Amino acid sequence: MHLLETIRAYQKNDPAARSAFEVFWVYNGLHAIMWYRIAHWFHLRGCEFIARWISQHAKKTTGVEIHPAAVIGRRLVIDHGTGIVIGATAVVGDDCLLYQGVTLGGTGKDVGKRHPTLGNNVMVGCGAKILGPFTVGNNSRIAANSVVLQEVPPNSTVVGVPGRVVRIGGEKLDHVHTPDPIMLEIEALKARVAELEAQLAQ
Repeated sequence: MHLLETIRAYQKNDPAARSAFEVFWVYNGLHAIMWYRIAHWFHLRGCEFIARWISQHAKKTTGVEIHPAAVIGRRLVIDHGTGIVIGATAVVGDDCLLYQGVTLGGTGKDVGKRHPTLGNNVMVGCGAKILGPFTVGNNSRIAANSVVLQEVPPNSTVVGVPGRVVRIGGEKLDHVHTPDPIMLEIEALKARVAELEAQLAQ
């Protein structure tokens, strides 16, 4: 049942997915999730070597590295997949979408919980790095190539390096149409200059 609903999630999120048959046989992101589920099963039963062997085999065949100790919810969609890394203490909620090159990693400074927690319905754009033991809230969007180093509230969009939060109030955005906070500041400054010039002209 979980596999079928994950395949349907791929069809919903990827317009190039022509059929469930195609998704099952050719989507490396789906294969990575399937291998992870098996590795995680062994990890929970104390079979660490087998779990790590499976995860390394999956990395070689799919280009996606998911530590078997990570906790991943239902209907995760990994689009393209190549270069994704998910650390051992990472947690991923339900209905998340990860693009290629995403890292859910650590900073090297923390012990115990070292990797991020993604809430439900979180989208992480290609090349984004989320580093550290904090939470990205439900329904948030991380734009492509952002580097996120601190907590993200729910229903937010993060862009830039380091990542900056832009509140969007629940509007669903993709990583192409997210606003640039620096450009927003520049536009605000330009508007203020124009206002001051108008006052001087009077």
